Amino acid sequence: MQFPSKLIEDAVNAFATLPGIGKKTALRLVMHLLQNDLSNTQYISEAILKMRTEIKFCKNCHNVSDAEECSICTNAYRDKSVICVVENFRDIIAIENTRHYNGMYHVLEGLISPMDGIGPEQLNIQQLLERVKTEAIKEIIMALNPTIDGDTTIFYLSKILAPFDLKITSIARGIAFGGELEYVDEITLARSIQSRLPYENYAITPTATGQQ
Repeated sequence: MQFPSKLIEDAVNAFATLPGIGKKTALRLVMHLLQNDLSNTQYISEAILKMRTEIKFCKNCHNVSDAEECSICTNAYRDKSVICVVENFRDIIAIENTRHYNGMYHVLEGLISPMDGIGPEQLNIQQLLERVKTEAIKEIIMALNPTIDGDTTIFYLSKILAPFDLKITSIARGIAFGGELEYVDEITLARSIQSRLPYENYAITPTATGQQ
């Protein structure tokens, strides 16, 4: 793609580094900025820079936050005896939008994936164990994507949490295997949370999924 300006080319290439943005889409975004007031471009750039430099991760659950603790962890009306384990903060947004869950969260920031070289030590699993040891937790809900990596992670977590006096459940499989929580409609996700079952009722072990 040829550009009449090096400045335009640099801007297009910058946008094209974002996921799902090709050169043509990047060019449309650049053209949009050029055709709008400079103040709009300044607003966008300042908001992105402020987010990137000032965003924090909650010291308790690792959700994104504006402060040391997120708004969920500091909410006195939340049920602190239940922790919903999720892969990333996007899953928290999806679950919160259902308005059918009032407990706490724990963000793993990934899934166990031997194929990608991601092991338990690279996730926030030790922090989850510390919460179970120090907080009055009664139930752990596994709300991970129904994929091979998701099931492998659930299987591992269920094993290390087994010694504790906990109820371990997983969201009901109204969600198709291989799907992602953030793309599930709110009604289906809400029903999956409400209809959660004990993990062992339908757990898929690594052996069952073809892993040794």
